[in-house]
Amino acid sequence: MKRKKFIQTSLLATGTLLTGMNSCLPKKSKEAPRSVVSKLKRRNWGRNITFKANDLKHPATIEEVRELMSTGSRKKGLGSTHSYNDIADSPKAQISLRKLNKIVAIDKSTSTVTIEGGARYEDIVVQLHVEGYALHNMASLPQITVAGACVTGTHGSGTDNGSLPTAVNGVEMCLPGGDMMYFSRDKNPDVFDGVVVNLGGIGLITRLDLEVMPTFDAFQNIYLDLPIKNVINHFDEIMASGYSVSLFTKWQNDIIDQVWIKQRSDGATTDFGTEFFGGSASDRNVHPIIDLSAESCTDQMGEIGPWYERLPHFKINAMPSAFDELQSEYFVPVSSAADAIQAIAGLGDLMAPHLYISEVRTIAADDLWMSPLYKRPSVAFHFTWKPHWPEVKKILPVIEERLSPFGVRPHWAKLYTMDPKQIRQSYDKFPDFLALLKTYDPTGTLRNDYLDRVVYS
Repeated sequence: MKRKKFIQTSLLATGTLLTGMNSCLPKKSKEAPRSVVSKLKRRNWGRNITFKANDLKHPATIEEVRELMSTGSRKKGLGSTHSYNDIADSPKAQISLRKLNKIVAIDKSTSTVTIEGGARYEDIVVQLHVEGYALHNMASLPQITVAGACVTGTHGSGTDNGSLPTAVNGVEMCLPGGDMMYFSRDKNPDVFDGVVVNLGGIGLITRLDLEVMPTFDAFQNIYLDLPIKNVINHFDEIMASGYSVSLFTKWQNDIIDQVWIKQRSDGATTDFGTEFFGGSASDRNVHPIIDLSAESCTDQMGEIGPWYERLPHFKINAMPSAFDELQSEYFVPVSSAADAIQAIAGLGDLMAPHLYISEVRTIAADDLWMSPLYKRPSVAFHFTWKPHWPEVKKILPVIEERLSPFGVRPHWAKLYTMDPKQIRQSYDKFPDFLALLKTYDPTGTLRNDYLDRVVYS
């Protein structure tokens, strides 16, 4: 497959994705003329969503944020555009806090870091490490915004590791109307767990307080071609074999194509040798899609490095994707993992023509009202699809039906076809969450097609 050249990270940061970039830009210029930019369609990371919002603002100060939020027109916060549905779109305007992307303070007395609302993980992790601190978990991609990851319940990996928003213990927001509000776990215990994973429906996050831990080093090793029956029979043991473990598979030939085992190097470590539950140790760095170059992937082969260079699958300041793609993800209780794997494996031939790769991870339970991990340790089934939406749209209901007996929940920011009523019923605190949205956004300033369809309907 010929790899398509992806666009510059700087354009991703603004939420502006260009199609046919070489034909749009003058050969000797790195920037598009204003007349060209104004006519370009803005798209998400995977380029499957064209934003309806005809305006994108980039405030550089809190005062500018408050001014933008004080107007009555519909608006929505926009992070790194790493959503695959319309959750971050708006009928009118989007607001990116990309210019507010720094660490504000590190409080050593409380082991807390305060960051600005537009910060991506790659903006903060190096400084944290230098100061002697680490985050407990990271997503596959360090290029996503911390606030965006938190409001959509994005998770990372590890049987004993909570999702990314579980690190949050304070949230500063600019509410519709321009008022500032600070929520903390200590001061607002009655609503705080509803504020963090808020689907962008309460306010625009301007700052986050995150719990940090002492910095650590880690390493990772990859094993190839594990018989799927061994994974099913020893699932808990395999997923607990490292600080963070990921399974990659195309659901073909009754094998799990790759197992990525990430271990901390500062405690008890395990040398699994050349064989792991029937799989063989890789003799080189690999990409989750094995045919692609591993240049953008974090170092493997047991090479020790700082946490932020091992917990993600992809390096900071690198472009992890090289093509248009679609993404879906579903969560079921980890107690149903074996049955769920068997159910999905039976769809391997149906998915094969349209699937790049699938990833399976486990994550600890949390108490965040709208988190897919709410009150249950879960296994996540992630699918990176080829840009074949008509075909994928037909496959998703089949996957959802197979997982329905296990109380499946979809990732809020990825593609799914589940009935919103079914989704709402899987969250005990949904009525409280809806009341929270109506309390802090009574005029519906932050409502969009997604919230109308999934939450307010």
